[in-house]
Amino acid sequence: MRGSVTDSRATPGRTRARTAAGAVACAALLLPLLGAAPSAGAADGTGAPGDSGRLQRAFASAAAEYHVPLSVLLGVSYLQSRWDAHAGAPSVTGGYGPMHLTNAHTALARAEHHGEGTEDPRGDSARPALHPVARTAVPADSALPDRLKTLPRAAGLTGIPAERLRDDAAANIAGGAALLAAAQKRLGEPLSADPADWYGAVARFSGADDSATASAYANDVYDVIRSGERRTTDAGQRVVLAARPRLAPDTAQLARTGLARLPSAGTECPASVSCEWVPAPYQQFGTDDYGNHDLGDRPGSQRVRYIVIHDTEGRWDGVLNLVQDPTYVSWNYTLRSTDGHIAQHVKGADVAWHAGNWYVNAASVGLEHEGFLAEPDAWYTEAMYRSSARLVKYLARKYGIPLDRQHILGHDTVPGPTSGTIPGMHTDPGPYWDWRHYFELLGRPFEPTAGRNGGLVTIRPDYAANQVEYTGCTTAGEACAAHGSNEVRLYTRPDTSAPLVKDTGLRPDGGDSTTDVNDVASRAETGQQYAVAGRQGDWTAIWYLGQKAWFRNPAARPTAVNAAGLVVTPKAGADSVPVYGRAYPEKEAYPAGVPVQSVSPLPYKLLAGQKYVVGDAVPGEYFYSVTFTTDSHRVVVGKDLYYEIQYGHRVAFVRAADVRVQPSGL
Repeated sequence: MRGSVTDSRATPGRTRARTAAGAVACAALLLPLLGAAPSAGAADGTGAPGDSGRLQRAFASAAAEYHVPLSVLLGVSYLQSRWDAHAGAPSVTGGYGPMHLTNAHTALARAEHHGEGTEDPRGDSARPALHPVARTAVPADSALPDRLKTLPRAAGLTGIPAERLRDDAAANIAGGAALLAAAQKRLGEPLSADPADWYGAVARFSGADDSATASAYANDVYDVIRSGERRTTDAGQRVVLAARPRLAPDTAQLARTGLARLPSAGTECPASVSCEWVPAPYQQFGTDDYGNHDLGDRPGSQRVRYIVIHDTEGRWDGVLNLVQDPTYVSWNYTLRSTDGHIAQHVKGADVAWHAGNWYVNAASVGLEHEGFLAEPDAWYTEAMYRSSARLVKYLARKYGIPLDRQHILGHDTVPGPTSGTIPGMHTDPGPYWDWRHYFELLGRPFEPTAGRNGGLVTIRPDYAANQVEYTGCTTAGEACAAHGSNEVRLYTRPDTSAPLVKDTGLRPDGGDSTTDVNDVASRAETGQQYAVAGRQGDWTAIWYLGQKAWFRNPAARPTAVNAAGLVVTPKAGADSVPVYGRAYPEKEAYPAGVPVQSVSPLPYKLLAGQKYVVGDAVPGEYFYSVTFTTDSHRVVVGKDLYYEIQYGHRVAFVRAADVRVQPSGL
């Protein structure tokens, strides 16, 4: 299943499942003054077409022509796209090119194509698309927010046709520079060469409707300028922004932007992001039914152990409509692509219905990110990544959640709670979410922690260079557009012509794994850790779903780094032990009035001689809440202890009594 805004409560008698974007010479002279270093081989601002410095010179040229400090132009573009052009493809919000110039009609057409809101959460029947744009005429440009129509405005300012602004990176950058200069003039500020004088214009460039979002965006841009950045883009262009660590922008300009203040009362967000309260309704309806979340008392009654990363498979406005529908499902936060703005819907104390696994729901917070799993170039903006990382760090501190891939889960790594649910589990945010960059923003980069004999590997391909082939993004069986990926593909032998490893839970009939973008059966993801089962030349084998799984890991371009830690293996004398999708208590732990939940194993085994990485030790726990009134709600905690393990693409659980724990290097 593609994407998110989903869930299953999986409580007795109730199942809530969504079965359902001047002169070159003059510019070169300005480089040292405006805050960026020229790329290698381009110090004079000239160069042959096709060389790796032409994008740097395009930034310098546009900065000079529109009298925008180069560091400001580079900083804004980095926050928009990390200087990537995405081969002219639009982002989730219809943004194009390095400056993410937006055309609302592209985004609205995508929303109509996807029919956001697909199916009823109760699984009763197909649900009509709930996104109002998908059912009504596209609104006039005057009715659209500024953040969704920067491309036509840039065309008007520059005289460059919209098609060229979309497809030509240099023209796109010129359009962004023109927008920044226009914002500066509207504020009555001079076209100063000092980047400190452009804070208000940067805030306005965000297209935000409120001062908090605009300020958070501008602060991020100036953080980028202070720290500096350098990278090679998706088109092979080397771009450098020299650090300006002592730069202090004139933040008082924000008051002159005229932007309104959004009410943030009641939100649980860090001060460094823009956050508003858009509550999900806790409402009774029908006969003994209610939605769309449960009232709780976390962390007092139970720990919050996980943060689950989703993508929305829908546009911002439509997704917010869904979470305010009492008959649908819920999640805790939604993040907007264009500027990273956050809406909170469910308090951390309460339990949202988002992960498709009630055990995980009861112990997690869910974050939905505006985006589409199967559109590799419907890209996520740097602004959204940074805002999300700040929110995750805040939540991790608040609840004591470790910043690793065993606790910061993708929806695609949440296990099916029972055998029958495995084929229907969701696969977002998918292979195009940049986990490596995300954890760098979290301050926990995936680094080697051991030598070759450490016994573990952490999956860590170079995202941009890791061009894994997928199919089914638009049409079943057809190749997806070439794009970077966070995953490595797993084979039964150290040979790309060998069969892919199989997932017997996903395909009980023994069917083969595929390269479909939603098929997670034979894929390991950035940040996940596995026990090494063998090495051969450029290949590494790991224990995965009860078998050896091989992936290419050449020394010249490694896709994993060495690690060490704790692993589990069956206790002495056991040929195999069961694997579970939830860690529920033993039957003796349930008080009167709370139905005993079955501790049913999945169709997997942990076999003797195999090892799997330990993510956490957790008690058996069950949150009983099947009524609208909370007087019958109970948290049942057992004596049985479980270990969370990285079993396949998804995590799983084993009973501590069934296994022994040992260092991975043994």
